[in-house]
Amino acid sequence: MAAELHVELVAADRSVWSGEATLVIARTTSGDIGVMPGHQPLLGVLESGPVTIRTSEGATVVAAVHGGFISFADDKLSLLAEIAELADEIDAQRAERALERAKSDEDAAAERRAEVRLRAVSVR
Repeated sequence: MAAELHVELVAADRSVWSGEATLVIARTTSGDIGVMPGHQPLLGVLESGPVTIRTSEGATVVAAVHGGFISFADDKLSLLAEIAELADEIDAQRAERALERAKSDEDAAAERRAEVRLRAVSVR
């Protein structure tokens, strides 16, 4: 059996994804980080960006994450996000409309959220 880590991706309002994985890639304030089983313990601040989870079954789960924290110890990875949604839950056309609206309103934060959502959809 391949080495695994247990992953919990939780948003402020719900549990988004939970399961076993072989690799998780996330964006932190220090840059992108890849976490595999046996990684050194870490605690970091999540930046807005896609999180990619390679499951133990070989599938890829992608989520758009907006802020929060990442914590890893004893092969348990916790991603505690302010906002998170799986790529499969994102309506790409709606995200594109939100991006255009944010650009016309000159709302940088809304523009960033829409861009992250669209990137998550394009990765899946």
